Amino acid sequence: MQVLQALSSQGGVARTHSLYAIGVTHTTLAQALSDGTAVKLRKGIVASDADSETATAAWHGGTATCVSALRHYGVWVLHDNVLHVHVPTGSRIHPHPNCSCVTHRSPGRQPFGVMPIREAFIHAARCLTSEAFFAAFESAWHLRLLTRADRARIRSRVPARLKHLIDIARPDAESGLESLLRLRLRAAGIILRTQVNIPRVGRVDFVVEHLILEVDGRLGHADPTSRHKDLVRDARAAEAGYRTLRFDYALVVHDWPQVLAAVLGALYLV
Repeated sequence: MQVLQALSSQGGVARTHSLYAIGVTHTTLAQALSDGTAVKLRKGIVASDADSETATAAWHGGTATCVSALRHYGVWVLHDNVLHVHVPTGSRIHPHPNCSCVTHRSPGRQPFGVMPIREAFIHAARCLTSEAFFAAFESAWHLRLLTRADRARIRSRVPARLKHLIDIARPDAESGLESLLRLRLRAAGIILRTQVNIPRVGRVDFVVEHLILEVDGRLGHADPTSRHKDLVRDARAAEAGYRTLRFDYALVVHDWPQVLAAVLGALYLV
């Protein structure tokens, strides 16, 4: 078996004895290490890309987990860009250049690579705020990455502060911003209808009374075509008796008091 193919089947990182077990020969591996096709991380461990997070996690001594694993699976994660690594209880941490890894300890050995998503969520419960966990959980559910059994296992293993959030989570939040906005307004006593279809307007993110709320995670300014479509939607919504408020990432994440003030003003002062 070719070395790159073998490493790919192992998630990009593997112990040498695992490669030999699936057909890689000593000669083939030695040639791959010599020509740079594979990279030796430390004794007995090789990778296809020394700069990948999974390789760094293996160099550290374990498996990418927590928010690092969630990002790998495409889950929406708020902030945290540090590498989180699961190192089995009793195993040593190996020094490596520029290490800023967050180490998670628990019994049981995982193969190198990325922790299964439900275990990654259990680890994330130690690191994320309640809001960030909720947004990530809804994102994973929306992406169909969590089975019913996964959700039940996660709920059984997380702290009490998160169980209620799992109970009120939904699978239809299309971005973490939607999850954050809905959760925060719920805390303010405002219950939203989500993903509502309005004739001639289309599906909108949220509706409460006469107010439409839309959240946009796009970075930078929208292109002219998208901006025009938004204006047409807003005009048709106004014709139907609705007022529309739009919020972007910066407002929801960094200026929440302004968002809340705008919603309350639109609901109660008009």
